[in-house]
Amino acid sequence: MKIQTALLSVSDKTGIVEFAQALAQRGVRLLSTGGTARLLADAGLSVTEVAAHTGSPEILDGRVKTLHPKIHGGLLARRDSAEHLATIEQHGIDRIDLLAVNLYPFRETIAKPGCTFADAVENIDIGGPAMLRAAAKNHGTPEGGVTVVIDPADYARVLADMDGPQGAPSYGLRLELATKAYAHTAAYDGAIAAYLSSLAEAEPAQDQAPARDPWPATLTLQVQRHQVLRYGENPHQSAAFYTDHPVRAGLLGSYRQLQGKELSYNNIADADAAWECVRSFQAGACVIVKHANPCGVAVGNSPLHAYRQAFKTDPTSAFGGIIAFNRPVDEAAAQAVSGQFVEVLLAPGYSSEALAVFAAKKNVRVLEVPQGDGRNDFDIKRVGGGWLVQNPDDYQVPQDAFKVVTTLAPTAEQMQDLVFAWKVAKYVKSNAIVFVGNGMTLGVGAGQMSRIDSARIASIKAENAGLSLQGSAVASDAFFPFRDGLDVVADAGATCVIQPGGSVRDDEVIAAANERGIAMVFTGARHFRH
Repeated sequence: MKIQTALLSVSDKTGIVEFAQALAQRGVRLLSTGGTARLLADAGLSVTEVAAHTGSPEILDGRVKTLHPKIHGGLLARRDSAEHLATIEQHGIDRIDLLAVNLYPFRETIAKPGCTFADAVENIDIGGPAMLRAAAKNHGTPEGGVTVVIDPADYARVLADMDGPQGAPSYGLRLELATKAYAHTAAYDGAIAAYLSSLAEAEPAQDQAPARDPWPATLTLQVQRHQVLRYGENPHQSAAFYTDHPVRAGLLGSYRQLQGKELSYNNIADADAAWECVRSFQAGACVIVKHANPCGVAVGNSPLHAYRQAFKTDPTSAFGGIIAFNRPVDEAAAQAVSGQFVEVLLAPGYSSEALAVFAAKKNVRVLEVPQGDGRNDFDIKRVGGGWLVQNPDDYQVPQDAFKVVTTLAPTAEQMQDLVFAWKVAKYVKSNAIVFVGNGMTLGVGAGQMSRIDSARIASIKAENAGLSLQGSAVASDAFFPFRDGLDVVADAGATCVIQPGGSVRDDEVIAAANERGIAMVFTGARHFRH
Protein backbone atom coordinates (compact mmCIF):
# COMPACT_ATOMS: atom_id res chain seq x y z
CA MET A 1 0.00 0.00 0.00
CA LYS A 2 1.35 3.37 -0.99
CA ILE A 3 1.54 6.17 1.56
CA GLN A 4 -1.51 8.38 1.18
CA THR A 5 -1.64 10.27 4.49
CA ALA A 6 1.19 11.27 6.82
CA LEU A 7 1.01 12.80 10.28
CA LEU A 8 4.00 14.97 11.17
CA SER A 9 4.44 16.34 14.70
CA VAL A 10 8.02 16.81 15.85
CA SER A 11 9.98 18.62 18.57
CA ASP A 12 13.20 18.25 16.56
CA LYS A 13 12.41 20.21 13.41
CA THR A 14 15.62 19.16 11.62
CA GLY A 15 14.78 18.41 7.99
CA ILE A 16 11.02 18.27 8.58
CA VAL A 17 10.14 20.96 6.02
CA GLU A 18 12.18 19.26 3.31
CA PHE A 19 10.68 15.88 4.22
CA ALA A 20 7.16 17.28 4.09
CA GLN A 21 7.85 18.94 0.74
CA ALA A 22 9.12 15.63 -0.65
CA LEU A 23 6.01 13.82 0.62
CA ALA A 24 3.71 16.45 -0.86
CA GLN A 25 5.47 16.15 -4.22
CA ARG A 26 4.61 12.44 -4.10
CA GLY A 27 0.94 13.14 -3.53
CA VAL A 28 0.85 12.51 0.22
CA ARG A 29 -1.73 14.37 2.31
CA LEU A 30 -0.18 16.08 5.33
CA LEU A 31 -1.63 16.19 8.84
CA SER A 32 0.11 18.05 11.62
CA THR A 33 -0.18 19.77 15.00
CA GLY A 34 0.91 22.98 16.71
CA GLY A 35 4.32 24.36 15.89
CA THR A 36 5.03 21.77 13.22
CA ALA A 37 1.81 22.67 11.37
CA ARG A 38 2.65 26.37 11.48
CA LEU A 39 6.17 25.72 10.23
CA LEU A 40 4.91 23.68 7.28
CA ALA A 41 2.20 26.21 6.44
CA ASP A 42 4.76 29.03 6.54
CA ALA A 43 6.81 27.02 4.03
CA GLY A 44 3.82 27.12 1.64
CA LEU A 45 2.67 23.55 2.17
CA SER A 46 -0.96 22.49 2.30
CA VAL A 47 -1.36 20.98 5.74
CA THR A 48 -4.44 19.92 7.72
CA GLU A 49 -4.48 20.56 11.44
CA VAL A 50 -5.28 17.46 13.48
CA ALA A 51 -8.17 19.30 15.13
CA ALA A 52 -9.75 19.91 11.72
CA HIS A 53 -9.14 16.27 10.75
CA THR A 54 -10.74 14.83 13.90
CA GLY A 55 -13.47 17.43 14.27
CA SER A 56 -12.42 17.84 17.90
CA PRO A 57 -10.57 20.91 19.16
CA GLU A 58 -7.39 20.69 21.19
CA ILE A 59 -8.34 20.82 24.87
CA LEU A 60 -6.68 21.04 28.27
CA ASP A 61 -3.96 23.40 27.06
CA GLY A 62 -3.05 21.01 24.25
CA ARG A 63 -2.76 17.95 26.48
CA VAL A 64 -5.48 16.28 24.42
CA LYS A 65 -5.29 16.64 20.65
CA THR A 66 -4.17 13.36 19.07
CA LEU A 67 -5.87 11.03 21.57
CA HIS A 68 -8.78 10.42 19.25
CA PRO A 69 -10.25 7.45 17.34
CA LYS A 70 -9.63 9.19 14.01
CA ILE A 71 -5.93 9.23 14.85
CA HIS A 72 -5.48 5.91 16.58
CA GLY A 73 -7.99 4.13 14.38
CA GLY A 74 -6.11 5.38 11.34
CA LEU A 75 -2.84 4.16 12.80
CA LEU A 76 -4.00 0.82 14.23
CA ALA A 77 -6.26 -0.57 11.52
CA ARG A 78 -4.58 -3.63 10.03
CA ARG A 79 -4.03 -3.23 6.31
CA ASP A 80 -4.45 -6.98 5.72
CA SER A 81 -7.79 -7.15 7.59
CA ALA A 82 -10.93 -6.58 5.54
CA GLU A 83 -12.86 -6.24 8.80
CA HIS A 84 -10.54 -3.51 10.13
CA LEU A 85 -10.65 -1.60 6.87
CA ALA A 86 -14.44 -1.86 6.71
CA THR A 87 -14.71 -0.64 10.30
CA ILE A 88 -12.67 2.51 9.79
CA GLU A 89 -14.56 3.22 6.56
CA GLN A 90 -17.86 2.85 8.45
CA HIS A 91 -16.70 5.40 11.02
CA GLY A 92 -15.23 7.81 8.49
CA ILE A 93 -11.64 7.19 9.57
CA ASP A 94 -8.83 7.62 7.04
CA ARG A 95 -5.72 5.45 7.18
CA ILE A 96 -2.60 7.19 8.46
CA ASP A 97 0.23 5.46 6.62
CA LEU A 98 3.22 7.40 7.93
CA LEU A 99 3.88 8.91 11.34
CA ALA A 100 6.85 11.20 11.98
CA VAL A 101 6.99 12.08 15.67
CA ASN A 102 9.66 12.86 18.21
CA LEU A 103 8.75 13.68 21.74
CA TYR A 104 8.58 16.68 24.05
CA PRO A 105 12.15 17.49 25.12
CA PHE A 106 11.84 16.10 28.64
CA ARG A 107 15.53 15.30 29.14
CA GLU A 108 16.60 18.65 27.74
CA THR A 109 14.09 20.44 29.98
CA ILE A 110 15.19 18.84 33.25
CA ALA A 111 18.84 19.48 32.34
CA LYS A 112 18.24 23.24 32.37
CA PRO A 113 19.37 25.02 35.54
CA GLY A 114 16.42 25.92 37.73
CA CYS A 115 13.91 23.71 35.93
CA THR A 116 10.84 23.63 38.18
CA PHE A 117 8.95 20.46 38.98
CA ALA A 118 5.88 21.81 37.15
CA ASP A 119 7.92 22.47 33.99
CA ALA A 120 9.36 18.96 34.14
CA VAL A 121 5.94 17.34 34.46
CA GLU A 122 4.46 19.49 31.69
CA ASN A 123 7.17 18.22 29.35
CA ILE A 124 6.13 14.60 29.81
CA ASP A 125 4.68 13.70 26.42
CA ILE A 126 1.51 11.60 26.39
CA GLY A 127 0.07 11.74 22.88
CA GLY A 128 3.42 11.31 21.18
CA PRO A 129 4.38 7.99 22.84
CA ALA A 130 0.82 6.71 22.35
CA MET A 131 0.99 7.39 18.61
CA LEU A 132 4.50 5.98 18.29
CA ARG A 133 3.54 2.76 20.05
CA ALA A 134 0.39 2.42 17.94
CA ALA A 135 2.20 3.01 14.66
CA ALA A 136 5.07 0.73 15.64
CA LYS A 137 2.69 -2.05 16.66
CA ASN A 138 0.97 -1.75 13.28
CA HIS A 139 4.15 -1.76 11.19
CA GLY A 140 2.26 -4.54 9.49
CA THR A 141 3.18 -7.38 7.18
CA PRO A 142 4.86 -7.59 3.78
CA GLU A 143 1.47 -6.59 2.33
CA GLY A 144 1.40 -3.25 4.10
CA GLY A 145 1.55 -1.31 7.35
CA VAL A 146 2.41 1.98 9.02
CA THR A 147 5.83 3.59 8.65
CA VAL A 148 6.94 5.28 11.88
CA VAL A 149 9.90 7.71 11.91
CA ILE A 150 11.48 9.20 15.03
CA ASP A 151 14.90 10.15 13.61
CA PRO A 152 15.41 12.81 10.90
CA ALA A 153 18.32 10.71 9.63
CA ASP A 154 15.74 8.17 8.37
CA TYR A 155 13.71 10.57 6.23
CA ALA A 156 15.85 9.98 3.15
CA ARG A 157 15.58 6.19 3.53
CA VAL A 158 11.78 6.36 3.60
CA LEU A 159 11.70 8.53 0.47
CA ALA A 160 14.12 6.22 -1.32
CA ASP A 161 11.84 3.24 -0.67
CA MET A 162 8.81 5.23 -1.81
CA ASP A 163 10.59 5.81 -5.10
CA GLY A 164 11.56 2.16 -5.38
CA PRO A 165 9.81 -0.64 -7.26
CA GLN A 166 7.26 -1.23 -4.46
CA GLY A 167 6.29 2.42 -4.31
CA ALA A 168 6.23 2.25 -0.52
CA PRO A 169 8.59 1.53 2.39
CA SER A 170 9.57 -2.13 2.50
CA TYR A 171 8.48 -4.42 5.31
CA GLY A 172 12.11 -4.69 6.45
CA LEU A 173 12.43 -0.92 6.79
CA ARG A 174 9.08 -0.61 8.56
CA LEU A 175 10.08 -3.28 11.07
CA GLU A 176 13.47 -1.65 11.67
CA LEU A 177 11.88 1.77 12.24
CA ALA A 178 9.23 0.27 14.54
CA THR A 179 11.98 -1.30 16.64
CA LYS A 180 13.73 2.07 16.78
CA ALA A 181 10.49 3.74 17.92
CA TYR A 182 10.03 1.33 20.83
CA ALA A 183 13.66 1.88 21.90
CA HIS A 184 12.96 5.62 21.78
CA THR A 185 9.84 5.43 23.96
CA ALA A 186 11.55 3.03 26.36
CA ALA A 187 14.46 5.45 26.85
CA TYR A 188 12.03 8.32 27.24
CA ASP A 189 10.01 6.54 29.92
CA GLY A 190 13.25 5.50 31.60
CA ALA A 191 14.35 9.14 31.82
CA ILE A 192 11.02 10.10 33.40
CA ALA A 193 11.19 7.26 35.93
CA ALA A 194 14.77 8.19 36.84
CA TYR A 195 13.81 11.84 37.34
CA LEU A 196 10.75 11.14 39.46
CA SER A 197 12.52 8.52 41.57
CA SER A 198 15.40 10.93 42.21
CA LEU A 199 13.24 13.52 43.95
CA ALA A 200 14.53 14.09 47.44
CA GLU A 201 11.17 15.28 48.80
CA ALA A 202 7.92 13.33 48.84
CA GLU A 203 5.95 16.47 47.92
CA PRO A 204 8.17 18.82 45.89
CA ALA A 205 7.08 22.42 45.41
CA GLN A 206 5.57 22.91 41.96
CA ASP A 207 7.24 26.27 41.26
CA GLN A 208 10.75 25.39 42.39
CA ALA A 209 13.61 23.28 41.13
CA PRO A 210 13.34 20.19 43.35
CA ALA A 211 16.25 18.74 45.30
CA ARG A 212 17.34 15.53 43.65
CA ASP A 213 19.24 12.46 44.80
CA PRO A 214 22.15 11.76 42.40
CA TRP A 215 21.24 8.06 42.65
CA PRO A 216 17.61 7.57 41.55
CA ALA A 217 15.66 4.64 42.92
CA THR A 218 15.12 3.46 39.34
CA LEU A 219 18.02 3.69 36.92
CA THR A 220 17.39 2.82 33.28
CA LEU A 221 20.33 2.67 30.89
CA GLN A 222 19.95 2.13 27.16
CA VAL A 223 22.78 1.27 24.79
CA GLN A 224 22.89 0.16 21.17
CA ARG A 225 24.61 -2.87 19.78
CA HIS A 226 27.62 -1.73 17.83
CA GLN A 227 29.17 -5.08 17.00
CA VAL A 228 28.77 -8.78 17.74
CA LEU A 229 32.21 -10.05 18.69
CA ARG A 230 33.80 -13.34 17.72
CA TYR A 231 33.85 -14.34 21.37
CA GLY A 232 34.25 -12.84 24.82
CA GLU A 233 37.15 -12.70 27.21
CA ASN A 234 37.64 -16.42 26.47
CA PRO A 235 36.65 -18.42 23.38
CA HIS A 236 33.84 -20.26 25.19
CA GLN A 237 32.10 -16.94 25.98
CA SER A 238 29.90 -15.05 23.53
CA ALA A 239 30.01 -11.25 23.53
CA ALA A 240 28.95 -8.02 21.87
CA PHE A 241 30.03 -4.38 22.04
CA TYR A 242 27.31 -1.86 22.89
CA THR A 243 27.70 1.91 22.74
CA ASP A 244 25.86 4.93 24.06
CA HIS A 245 23.71 6.93 21.66
CA PRO A 246 25.15 9.34 20.95
CA VAL A 247 28.73 8.60 21.99
CA ARG A 248 30.34 11.64 23.58
CA ALA A 249 33.32 13.17 21.81
CA GLY A 250 36.66 11.76 22.87
CA LEU A 251 35.39 8.41 24.17
CA LEU A 252 36.55 5.14 22.63
CA GLY A 253 33.08 4.29 21.33
CA SER A 254 33.46 7.05 18.73
CA TYR A 255 36.36 5.22 17.03
CA ARG A 256 36.61 4.69 13.30
CA GLN A 257 38.53 1.58 12.23
CA LEU A 258 40.76 2.39 9.29
CA GLN A 259 42.19 -1.07 8.72
CA GLY A 260 42.88 -4.45 10.29
CA LYS A 261 41.08 -7.47 11.64
CA GLU A 262 37.82 -7.28 13.53
CA LEU A 263 38.22 -6.06 17.10
CA SER A 264 37.89 -8.63 19.86
CA TYR A 265 36.43 -8.25 23.36
CA ASN A 266 39.91 -8.01 24.89
CA ASN A 267 41.07 -5.62 22.16
CA ILE A 268 38.28 -3.21 23.05
CA ALA A 269 38.84 -3.48 26.80
CA ASP A 270 42.58 -2.90 26.46
CA ALA A 271 42.12 -0.16 23.87
CA ASP A 272 39.86 1.73 26.27
CA ALA A 273 42.46 1.47 29.04
CA ALA A 274 45.16 2.79 26.71
CA TRP A 275 43.03 5.58 25.30
CA GLU A 276 41.79 6.82 28.68
CA CYS A 277 45.35 6.96 29.97
CA VAL A 278 46.88 8.71 26.96
CA ARG A 279 44.15 11.33 26.66
CA SER A 280 44.72 12.36 30.26
CA PHE A 281 48.02 13.98 29.24
CA GLN A 282 48.26 17.54 27.96
CA ALA A 283 51.71 16.97 26.48
CA GLY A 284 52.23 14.62 23.56
CA ALA A 285 52.24 11.09 24.96
CA CYS A 286 52.33 7.41 24.11
CA VAL A 287 50.83 4.61 26.20
CA ILE A 288 51.41 0.90 25.69
CA VAL A 289 48.92 -1.41 27.41
CA LYS A 290 48.99 -5.14 28.00
CA HIS A 291 46.16 -6.95 29.81
CA ALA A 292 44.52 -3.64 30.78
CA ASN A 293 47.68 -2.30 32.48
CA PRO A 294 50.03 0.35 31.14
CA CYS A 295 53.39 -1.34 30.65
CA GLY A 296 55.01 1.74 29.18
CA VAL A 297 54.07 5.44 29.26
CA ALA A 298 56.06 8.46 28.14
CA VAL A 299 55.70 12.03 27.03
CA GLY A 300 57.86 13.29 24.21
CA ASN A 301 58.50 16.11 21.79
CA SER A 302 57.20 13.94 18.94
CA PRO A 303 55.12 10.75 18.61
CA LEU A 304 58.33 8.90 17.71
CA HIS A 305 60.15 10.13 20.81
CA ALA A 306 57.21 9.33 23.10
CA TYR A 307 56.87 5.84 21.62
CA ARG A 308 60.56 4.98 21.94
CA GLN A 309 60.61 6.08 25.57
CA ALA A 310 57.41 4.17 26.40
CA PHE A 311 58.70 1.04 24.68
CA LYS A 312 61.91 1.06 26.72
CA THR A 313 60.00 0.47 29.96
CA ASP A 314 59.03 -3.11 29.18
CA PRO A 315 59.78 -4.34 25.64
CA THR A 316 58.75 -7.88 26.58
CA SER A 317 55.26 -6.94 27.72
CA ALA A 318 54.85 -4.52 24.82
CA PHE A 319 54.83 -7.51 22.44
CA GLY A 320 51.27 -7.89 21.19
CA GLY A 321 50.17 -4.82 23.11
CA ILE A 322 47.85 -1.89 22.48
CA ILE A 323 49.53 1.41 21.58
CA ALA A 324 47.80 4.77 21.96
CA PHE A 325 48.95 8.26 20.99
CA ASN A 326 47.28 11.56 21.84
CA ARG A 327 48.80 13.26 18.80
CA PRO A 328 48.47 12.37 15.10
CA VAL A 329 50.88 9.65 14.05
CA ASP A 330 53.42 10.56 11.38
CA GLU A 331 55.53 8.35 9.15
CA ALA A 332 58.51 8.22 11.54
CA ALA A 333 56.39 6.95 14.42
CA ALA A 334 54.59 4.52 12.12
CA GLN A 335 57.89 3.03 10.96
CA ALA A 336 59.02 2.54 14.54
CA VAL A 337 55.74 0.99 15.70
CA SER A 338 55.77 -1.36 12.70
CA GLY A 339 58.97 -2.85 14.06
CA GLN A 340 57.05 -4.61 16.84
CA PHE A 341 54.00 -6.87 16.98
CA VAL A 342 51.05 -4.67 17.86
CA GLU A 343 47.40 -5.70 18.15
CA VAL A 344 45.69 -2.29 18.10
CA LEU A 345 46.86 1.24 17.40
CA LEU A 346 44.87 4.30 18.50
CA ALA A 347 45.42 7.97 17.67
CA PRO A 348 43.38 11.07 16.86
CA GLY A 349 44.76 10.98 13.32
CA TYR A 350 47.36 9.59 10.92
CA SER A 351 49.33 11.08 8.07
CA SER A 352 48.84 9.48 4.66
CA GLU A 353 52.44 8.29 4.84
CA ALA A 354 51.78 6.62 8.20
CA LEU A 355 48.73 4.82 6.84
CA ALA A 356 50.79 3.61 3.90
CA VAL A 357 53.28 2.09 6.35
CA PHE A 358 50.54 0.27 8.29
CA ALA A 359 48.90 -0.94 5.08
CA ALA A 360 51.77 -3.38 4.72
CA LYS A 361 50.60 -5.01 7.97
CA LYS A 362 46.98 -5.74 7.13
CA ASN A 363 46.14 -7.43 10.41
CA VAL A 364 47.05 -4.43 12.56
CA ARG A 365 43.87 -2.78 13.78
CA VAL A 366 44.25 0.95 13.23
CA LEU A 367 41.67 3.10 15.04
CA GLU A 368 41.08 6.81 14.73
CA VAL A 369 39.50 8.30 17.85
CA PRO A 370 38.50 11.98 17.77
CA GLN A 371 39.84 14.16 20.54
CA GLY A 372 37.30 15.41 23.06
CA ASP A 373 36.58 15.83 26.73
CA GLY A 374 33.53 13.54 26.91
CA ARG A 375 33.08 11.46 30.06
CA ASN A 376 30.80 8.57 30.90
CA ASP A 377 28.00 9.29 33.35
CA PHE A 378 28.63 6.04 35.21
CA ASP A 379 31.08 3.21 35.68
CA ILE A 380 29.22 -0.08 35.99
CA LYS A 381 30.34 -3.47 37.26
CA ARG A 382 28.17 -6.57 37.20
CA VAL A 383 27.98 -8.64 40.37
CA GLY A 384 25.78 -11.60 41.22
CA GLY A 385 22.19 -10.40 41.17
CA GLY A 386 23.00 -6.72 40.83
CA TRP A 387 25.09 -3.86 39.55
CA LEU A 388 27.69 -1.65 41.20
CA VAL A 389 27.29 1.85 39.78
CA GLN A 390 29.60 4.76 40.50
CA ASN A 391 30.76 8.05 39.09
CA PRO A 392 33.85 7.70 36.88
CA ASP A 393 37.19 8.29 38.59
CA ASP A 394 37.86 11.56 36.80
CA TYR A 395 38.95 13.52 39.87
CA GLN A 396 42.17 15.41 39.31
CA VAL A 397 43.92 16.49 42.50
CA PRO A 398 44.92 20.14 42.05
CA GLN A 399 48.66 20.44 42.44
CA ASP A 400 48.28 23.19 45.03
CA ALA A 401 46.50 20.59 47.19
CA PHE A 402 49.59 18.37 47.26
CA LYS A 403 51.10 18.32 50.76
CA VAL A 404 54.81 17.85 51.35
CA VAL A 405 55.03 15.82 54.57
CA THR A 406 58.79 15.23 54.82
CA THR A 407 61.64 17.42 55.91
CA LEU A 408 63.01 17.30 52.37
CA ALA A 409 60.81 18.92 49.72
CA PRO A 410 60.89 17.73 46.09
CA THR A 411 62.67 19.90 43.55
CA ALA A 412 60.75 21.36 40.63
CA GLU A 413 62.04 18.55 38.39
CA GLN A 414 61.08 15.91 40.95
CA MET A 415 57.60 17.40 41.32
CA GLN A 416 57.15 17.19 37.58
CA ASP A 417 58.04 13.50 37.67
CA LEU A 418 55.78 12.91 40.69
CA VAL A 419 52.80 14.45 38.87
CA PHE A 420 53.56 12.24 35.85
CA ALA A 421 53.85 9.12 38.03
CA TRP A 422 50.61 9.94 39.86
CA LYS A 423 48.77 10.30 36.56
CA VAL A 424 50.02 6.90 35.34
CA ALA A 425 49.29 5.12 38.64
CA LYS A 426 45.61 6.00 38.27
CA TYR A 427 45.39 3.63 35.27
CA VAL A 428 47.37 0.74 36.78
CA LYS A 429 45.48 -2.08 38.49
CA SER A 430 45.68 -1.99 42.29
CA ASN A 431 47.92 -2.46 44.09
CA ALA A 432 49.93 -0.12 41.85
CA ILE A 433 53.52 1.10 42.13
CA VAL A 434 55.00 3.19 39.32
CA PHE A 435 58.63 4.33 38.99
CA VAL A 436 59.28 7.20 36.58
CA GLY A 437 62.08 9.46 35.52
CA ASN A 438 62.42 12.23 32.94
CA GLY A 439 58.91 11.85 31.57
CA MET A 440 58.83 8.07 31.14
CA THR A 441 57.90 5.04 33.17
CA LEU A 442 60.85 2.98 34.42
CA GLY A 443 59.05 0.16 36.21
CA VAL A 444 55.40 -0.73 36.78
CA GLY A 445 54.10 -3.12 39.42
CA ALA A 446 50.42 -3.93 39.02
CA GLY A 447 47.59 -5.97 40.44
CA GLN A 448 49.30 -7.60 43.41
CA MET A 449 47.60 -8.50 46.66
CA SER A 450 50.48 -6.89 48.56
CA ARG A 451 51.76 -3.39 47.85
CA ILE A 452 55.28 -4.45 48.78
CA ASP A 453 55.12 -7.15 46.08
CA SER A 454 54.04 -4.53 43.53
CA ALA A 455 57.06 -2.44 44.55
CA ARG A 456 59.39 -5.42 44.13
CA ILE A 457 57.91 -6.35 40.75
CA ALA A 458 58.29 -2.78 39.50
CA SER A 459 61.96 -2.88 40.51
CA ILE A 460 62.46 -6.23 38.80
CA LYS A 461 60.78 -4.95 35.63
CA ALA A 462 63.14 -1.97 35.50
CA GLU A 463 66.16 -4.22 36.04
CA ASN A 464 65.02 -6.58 33.29
CA ALA A 465 64.65 -3.64 30.91
CA GLY A 466 68.11 -2.37 31.81
CA LEU A 467 66.76 0.85 33.30
CA SER A 468 68.30 2.51 36.35
CA LEU A 469 66.00 3.60 39.15
CA GLN A 470 68.60 5.83 40.75
CA GLY A 471 67.02 9.23 41.35
CA SER A 472 63.58 8.01 40.25
CA ALA A 473 60.17 9.17 41.42
CA VAL A 474 57.51 6.73 42.64
CA ALA A 475 53.75 6.84 42.80
CA SER A 476 51.51 4.53 44.83
CA ASP A 477 47.79 4.48 44.04
CA ALA A 478 46.94 4.09 47.75
CA PHE A 479 48.77 4.67 51.02
CA PHE A 480 51.74 2.63 52.21
CA PRO A 481 50.31 0.65 55.17
CA PHE A 482 53.84 -0.06 56.52
CA ARG A 483 57.30 1.34 55.95
CA ASP A 484 58.45 -1.85 54.22
CA GLY A 485 57.07 -0.79 50.84
CA LEU A 486 58.80 2.55 51.15
CA ASP A 487 62.06 0.83 52.04
CA VAL A 488 61.81 -1.32 48.87
CA VAL A 489 61.47 1.70 46.57
CA ALA A 490 64.21 3.56 48.47
CA ASP A 491 66.53 0.57 48.16
CA ALA A 492 65.80 0.54 44.42
CA GLY A 493 66.99 4.15 44.09
CA ALA A 494 63.87 6.30 44.42
CA THR A 495 64.42 9.78 45.84
CA CYS A 496 60.83 11.01 46.01
CA VAL A 497 57.39 9.47 46.49
CA ILE A 498 53.81 10.54 45.92
CA GLN A 499 50.97 8.72 47.68
CA PRO A 500 47.51 9.47 49.09
CA GLY A 501 48.37 9.23 52.78
CA GLY A 502 45.70 8.36 55.30
CA SER A 503 47.22 5.25 56.94
CA VAL A 504 47.17 4.85 60.70
CA ARG A 505 50.95 4.41 60.31
CA ASP A 506 51.51 7.59 58.28
CA ASP A 507 53.85 8.92 60.97
CA GLU A 508 55.93 5.75 60.77
CA VAL A 509 56.14 5.97 56.96
CA ILE A 510 56.99 9.68 57.06
CA ALA A 511 59.72 8.99 59.61
CA ALA A 512 61.11 6.27 57.34
CA ALA A 513 61.15 8.69 54.40
CA ASN A 514 63.02 11.26 56.48
CA GLU A 515 65.44 8.58 57.61
CA ARG A 516 66.10 7.54 54.01
CA GLY A 517 66.40 11.11 52.73
CA ILE A 518 63.31 10.85 50.54
CA ALA A 519 60.90 13.66 49.72
CA MET A 520 57.28 12.58 50.07
CA VAL A 521 54.05 14.19 48.94
CA PHE A 522 50.51 13.32 50.07
CA THR A 523 47.63 13.86 47.64
CA GLY A 524 44.72 13.16 49.98
CA ALA A 525 43.03 11.06 47.27
CA ARG A 526 43.51 7.50 46.12
CA HIS A 527 42.95 5.76 42.79
CA PHE A 528 41.92 2.17 43.45
CA ARG A 529 41.42 0.29 40.18
CA HIS A 530 40.02 -3.21 40.49
